[in-house]
Amino acid sequence: MPSQTVGPYFKYGLTPGGDYEWNDAFNNNLVTSDTSGERIRVEGKVYDGDGAVIPDCMLEIWQADAQGRFSDPQDTRAQPNSSFKGFGRVGTDKSGGYAFDTIKPGQVADPDGKPQAPHIVLAVFARGMLLHLYTRIYFDDEAGNASDPVLALVPADRRATLIAKRKAGSGNAVYALDIYLQGDDETVFFEV
Repeated sequence: MPSQTVGPYFKYGLTPGGDYEWNDAFNNNLVTSDTSGERIRVEGKVYDGDGAVIPDCMLEIWQADAQGRFSDPQDTRAQPNSSFKGFGRVGTDKSGGYAFDTIKPGQVADPDGKPQAPHIVLAVFARGMLLHLYTRIYFDDEAGNASDPVLALVPADRRATLIAKRKAGSGNAVYALDIYLQGDDETVFFEV
């Protein structure tokens, strides 16, 4: 069977965001009525190897809740945030922009039990790619970044490509992180 690329997308059903008359199963707003924790927004743009924005990219995020618990049957700890699923999806807009409204995740343990800094897992789907890419979003105001076992695997001069910077302002915290698929500023991607 021949390979095919993972984009561009037919938007209906993949990144609906209220654009169609149906009940969105997922979107870019993960905050629910019973969600506890610090409400944040993560935003940025997605760029190709030539530095041009990508207007038809799809991003997915997965994350733990503020207490470091996942909405997964394998995570058997009590979960008071029963409707917080920790999963969202958004398409980039004409200017290559994306945004997720969510909560800041708590620390989770790696397979060896070592604490990981709060982070969000990000999957990138874009035209011309045969496979989607995985990366992480860390937060610049987290002391745990210095001892995170995954971030420690990334060369020091490349770590900034994974760390969202908190913007000054009022209201909910806003973190900015641009994603570069190739080039001098290429985001670090992980093999999983």
